[in-house]
Amino acid sequence: MFRSLHMKLTLILLLLITSLMAVVGAFLTTSVTSFYIDSFYQQMSSAFGADRREFVADLRSAAAQPDGAERIQEIMEVNAGMLGIDYRTRNYYVLDGTAGSFLAGSAESSDLPREQSANLLTARNAVARKDASTVGDESDISADYMDVAIPIFGGDNAFIIYILDNKDTVSDLNNQLFQIIMQALIIGLLISVLLSFLLSKTMVGPIEKLTIGAERVAAGDFDSELPVESTDEIGILTGTFNEMAEVLQSTLAAVENERNKLDTLFLHMTDGVVAFDREGHLIHCNPAATELLRRSIDPSCTYEELLGDLHPFQNVLALQKPNYIEDELVVGDRTLALYLTPFSDKAQGGVLILLHDVTEQHRNEERRKEFVANVSHELRTPLTNVRSYAETIRDAGDDIPRDMENNFLDIIITETDRMTHIVQDLLTLSRLDAGSTEMVFTRFPFHDAIESVVRSNSLNAKQRGHELTYVPEGELPLITGDRSRLEQVMMNILGNAIKYTPDGGHIRVTAGAGPDTAWMEVRDDGIGIPEKDRERIFDRFYRVDKARSRESGGTGLGLSIAREIVQRHHGTISLVPHEGPGTTVRLELPITQPAPGAPGDAAEGTSDQQ
Repeated sequence: MFRSLHMKLTLILLLLITSLMAVVGAFLTTSVTSFYIDSFYQQMSSAFGADRREFVADLRSAAAQPDGAERIQEIMEVNAGMLGIDYRTRNYYVLDGTAGSFLAGSAESSDLPREQSANLLTARNAVARKDASTVGDESDISADYMDVAIPIFGGDNAFIIYILDNKDTVSDLNNQLFQIIMQALIIGLLISVLLSFLLSKTMVGPIEKLTIGAERVAAGDFDSELPVESTDEIGILTGTFNEMAEVLQSTLAAVENERNKLDTLFLHMTDGVVAFDREGHLIHCNPAATELLRRSIDPSCTYEELLGDLHPFQNVLALQKPNYIEDELVVGDRTLALYLTPFSDKAQGGVLILLHDVTEQHRNEERRKEFVANVSHELRTPLTNVRSYAETIRDAGDDIPRDMENNFLDIIITETDRMTHIVQDLLTLSRLDAGSTEMVFTRFPFHDAIESVVRSNSLNAKQRGHELTYVPEGELPLITGDRSRLEQVMMNILGNAIKYTPDGGHIRVTAGAGPDTAWMEVRDDGIGIPEKDRERIFDRFYRVDKARSRESGGTGLGLSIAREIVQRHHGTISLVPHEGPGTTVRLELPITQPAPGAPGDAAEGTSDQQ
């Protein structure tokens, strides 16, 4: 009940009014009582003081008479108005000075206090000492009466004039004040209740609106702006709340945008990302991670199940930034690089694991090593031959026959040419890799290029007893490309078919065109390529039969160069499966080349018209 701000305001105002009226009432009653007491003693002091010596002298003269008490009573009656004697609340008494007994007065002796007051005792002591200057006039605000005792000496007689006020007037006045205060209190309480309603409407209303607005903001509704109805502190608070809601909306939108970016990044990135909380429970796993690990990772998966055998979870969690753990994991035929690091030092942190597929890198490294070994081997053999024959000629001198010497020199020249071809092919591949080889793209007849290559190889095929035929399938289009480079590719394909087909073989060249591409196939019935070697037939220096390839003068780079040239033309070169012995190589080229920089242009800046 009292949790309501309205009830608190009402209670505070009620307590405030009550406290204020209680303080005012206490102050007024005390002030009235003090005023009457002070007025009483001032009046008595004036009546029996130095200014009224005649009155005191008359009292003393009356006291000297044998009937002193009656005479004193007569004088007191005459001066009752001066003394404020009203015979109801204030009376006078004439007492025996020695015994303090009642002799006469304006009221009965029964109205006297049962116990003698301090002022009366003071006056009796003064009588006993025959001290006329001592008067019993001490005030006591806590007593329920006011009194004064004046010793009167006359001759051998001593009397005490005792004036007693029972404070009924003060009590009546205080009662009236109390009634007035209570009435004022009731009116004040009613006013405070009304004011509390007005204050609650002024203060609680905007606060309730702020509360409703805060609940809407907490629910995600940032569009409802609260009206600013005043310029006071509540109005400033309302305006600040609206600004806070706008800033919060902008901040949440930015956070949501960043989260969407991260979700999109994690969803489509090729590297796997797996995150665990501080307890080792899974909190995130992107699709790439499940694909790389080749297993399904459900939400109940833990670190121990996934990678507990590699590195203990607590050891990873104890790492300090920017330290991390790097390792490798072999999954099937894949090699994965693992990077493990804690992603926060706080209680809500955990461990982040990045999975990167380095299988191709390892393969490339092995191929690079193999390539270097092949180059070394290819160059070492002719160099060894050149050195051996050169040393033989030098050491033999004039003893070697001229025909043998010329034969040795022919071998040296042949081996030198072979090394030159290897170096030239390597330079060609290097330029193609670097994109520095210029391509002169023109429109030319695809049929004419094929026919020219077939015609150039016809003599070589005839010398080996091969049957070489060219059968186009329909009319071939004009294509865009570097004719000399494409003819080099065709020469390599057809030359390999002639070279690696036993004498008396059959080599068939066919060509055709589709809506966007033109193609050429060269099929032979030669030694063929084993299935295990088909994937690497276009690798550099790769040979199916190395000994036979060297005998035929090949460098092992022809098909690699052909593939690079075809790729620069956005085409494909591949082995086509077919029944029976031999090999079928298919060359497929686009009829028109994409513009430089267009999607799919793998060789920007190489389709030069230079």
